[in-house]
Amino acid sequence: MLTPLSLLVSIKNPLLERFDKYPDDDEMPELPHGAKIVSTENHGFSFRATTMRIDVELANGSPQTLFMKVLLEERGRAMVQGEFESMAAIYNLIPDSVPKPIGWGTYETIPDTHFFLCGFKDIDQELPDMRQFTRCLAALHQNSKSPTGKFGFYVPTYNGNLSQHTEWSDSWETFFAKSMRHALAHEISAKGPSEEIEVLSTAIFDEVIPRLLRPLESEGRSVKPCLMHGDLWYGNTGKNAITKDPIMFDACSFYAHNEYELGQWAPVCNRFGFEYVEGYHSHFPISSPVEDYQGRIDLYKLCVYTMSSRFRMPDNLP
Repeated sequence: MLTPLSLLVSIKNPLLERFDKYPDDDEMPELPHGAKIVSTENHGFSFRATTMRIDVELANGSPQTLFMKVLLEERGRAMVQGEFESMAAIYNLIPDSVPKPIGWGTYETIPDTHFFLCGFKDIDQELPDMRQFTRCLAALHQNSKSPTGKFGFYVPTYNGNLSQHTEWSDSWETFFAKSMRHALAHEISAKGPSEEIEVLSTAIFDEVIPRLLRPLESEGRSVKPCLMHGDLWYGNTGKNAITKDPIMFDACSFYAHNEYELGQWAPVCNRFGFEYVEGYHSHFPISSPVEDYQGRIDLYKLCVYTMSSRFRMPDNLP
């Protein structure tokens, strides 16, 4: 695992040698070339990445605090790109509620080493205020607009170290079914095929998904593709330590049915209880047909559970 010291030795100065993309090319053009490192320290926790706080002095003499995540190998490159694009999309809609994404790229002097860089926010790891948080999340969903009008995302994104299905689709039912198959493929690659999974999968794809999702797009109804955070459990949220505003981070986004986000909240251990769900729907009403709502949430929860089951397996599996 890389340490802040080894990174400092490797990158020397300037702080970062090359950026593959900026949110705004004119915003901070001096950062990679004129910034000087003042201090660095490990910050936060990640199972798969080196994470750190970096205090820098910009070329104009002003101080700035940054957060950097470093990942290795080709999968790591895809992960930091996916996180940058996800956070940039969210930042464009609710800028006060996410750290400002700055860039992502690859070190020239350290092989197969990739970074995601964003502004630093001092975060209290407490549940965000229910009213503020649910209003913010509903605004993200309501104000977002898929660039293609379809479900999916424009780059691959990763939930943890697992790729998600993000290819564009006109139909929510079709997109979700492909996402579920993708999650099951991760499960089978880790634990091997089983007759039970085969039997249950047939029922899920042939009966359950059409029964619960097809009515959303039937009889004149339609589903708006909304921007998801993608992994909105309580560990990826908190409060701004200064303003107490809700904060979310570690996004792995795609455009989906807004209720999909709530499938992450269904397990009791996730701590976003009924009051959060009710608060959210006070801003974004339940989709029609309402009578299928709980079934849809259970279906979305199943997809989340399938992905989280794979997290318990070793990283060296596909």
